[in-house]
Amino acid sequence: MLIGFGVPVSGSWATPGNVVRVARRAEALGYHALWTFQRLLSPVDAGWGEMYRSVLDPTVTLAFLAGVTERVRLGTAVVNLPFVSPVVLAKQFATLDVVCAGRLDVGLGLAWADEEFTATGTPKDRRGRRAEEYLDVLKALWTRDVVEHAGEFYRVPRMRAEPKPVQRPHPPILLGGAAPAALRRAGRIADGWISGSAADLRPIREGVRVVRAAAEEAGRDPSGLRFVCRGAVRFRPADGAPRRPLAGTPEQIRADIEDLAALGITELFIDLNFDPSIGSPDADPAESMRRAEEALEAFAPGRPLGSGPEQGVVE
Repeated sequence: MLIGFGVPVSGSWATPGNVVRVARRAEALGYHALWTFQRLLSPVDAGWGEMYRSVLDPTVTLAFLAGVTERVRLGTAVVNLPFVSPVVLAKQFATLDVVCAGRLDVGLGLAWADEEFTATGTPKDRRGRRAEEYLDVLKALWTRDVVEHAGEFYRVPRMRAEPKPVQRPHPPILLGGAAPAALRRAGRIADGWISGSAADLRPIREGVRVVRAAAEEAGRDPSGLRFVCRGAVRFRPADGAPRRPLAGTPEQIRADIEDLAALGITELFIDLNFDPSIGSPDADPAESMRRAEEALEAFAPGRPLGSGPEQGVVE
């Protein structure tokens, strides 16, 4: 399994210096990819969770990191495609793939927050059909010399779109979503699936199965698909109490990661942004970085179980 790391994008630790510090250390330790996510708004009562109260833009953050890294891949998990025209997104991501020299992974979602649909002036109905046409336009803009499209939801006059992405035919497109239709869509038309950050990881096996089956039904080889999981890790002491997956000591969490590999996950990224004691505007940024540095060392690719900080309890 390939291991990545979520850079600081949520809460008080999401500063330019910390973003660079985490990215460079992750690259030095051999992590496969760095990941960001999108949240445009948050409720006044913070009802969506601490990690959504203050979030850096994912694409701007990756453009910033493109200039301070050399090898590690850069990914979004996810950008919500309904909120921006496919022409605009194609230009942004093609440019990002150019400035990072072909290291971009494009994770896209269909969005869920009614308030963000309202604020962006975007209809929420028929999201699935819109998404499929959206991806057709996106791929056309990235691969064709001349583009012309007249569909149900989007229109592009006969034009050129340059520059093209560095990766050919285009950067990998990974789709999020947990509904059966979303899983089948990922299998039929995407390069892989990004699982959500829910505490219960048991449905992942079924998600992988549905995506692979849909790929086979579409005449595609499922062995070439990527299955990416956000590892919403929380370090906790080994006190014998019941725990959720990816919460506990580093040794317990690494065992959970091995279990996910057995379920068909091919990539996982450690994401501390979803720990409310780290990804909150009220968290102590120095303490958050201390814990991040411990996590970077504990889960570094190639490190055998038990070789990280034995006192992995950081709370």
